[in-house]
Amino acid sequence: MAHISKRFKKASEGVDIAKQYTVEEAVKLVKSRATAKFDETIELSINLGVDPRHADQMVRGVVSLPSGSGRTLRVAVFAKGPKADEAKKAGADIVGAEDLFEIVNKGEINFDRCIATPDMMGLVGRLGKVLGPRGMMPNPKVGTVTMDVVQAIKDAKGGAVEFRVEKAGIVQAGVGKASFTEDAIVKNVMAFVDSVMKAKPTGAKGHYMKKISLSSTMGPGVKIALGSVGAGGAEM
Repeated sequence: MAHISKRFKKASEGVDIAKQYTVEEAVKLVKSRATAKFDETIELSINLGVDPRHADQMVRGVVSLPSGSGRTLRVAVFAKGPKADEAKKAGADIVGAEDLFEIVNKGEINFDRCIATPDMMGLVGRLGKVLGPRGMMPNPKVGTVTMDVVQAIKDAKGGAVEFRVEKAGIVQAGVGKASFTEDAIVKNVMAFVDSVMKAKPTGAKGHYMKKISLSSTMGPGVKIALGSVGAGGAEM
């Protein structure tokens, strides 16, 4: 049986694991129990009624969190010539082409988000085995394959969060930090849920959103009532 720390036991006091709370109640409970010595990440987990093994049930997208993510992302950009210069001026942490390909191909991933201009995808596509499993492969659907590298970098640095459903039908993401105000976290949760709702694939049948829970890095999970985030019934 897994060892449960005293901190976790204390944080779990007052949380009814069977109850579904409103999003405001859940945020208050999670934020008040994030007492670690570092600024804990507030994490949202959504169970979806999809089987991502089927192409028409894949869920992925990007959402700009209105309150920001609280993370400082390191951004890599595959570009050449004027676009590479634009990327550097816009604040990209790493910019390159064949040279960056060689670094990444060795497994050296010193960044959190990868952006590429369309002309570079022939090269970047060969990094599928390295970037794919990490969810970092540039994709036009989430705005990371684009000629507008300046906007893509701005979005990545400003709180844009990519999401992609995992094998078990779960979408997870950080939606802020414990140091955020309750209102800021609520706004981020609502925006994230709304984006996942809008990303519902054509092959999804029956109940799309099954369960939503919120937690901090070191704290207990708190269930959120689907109706409180506009996902009630969730056959939408």
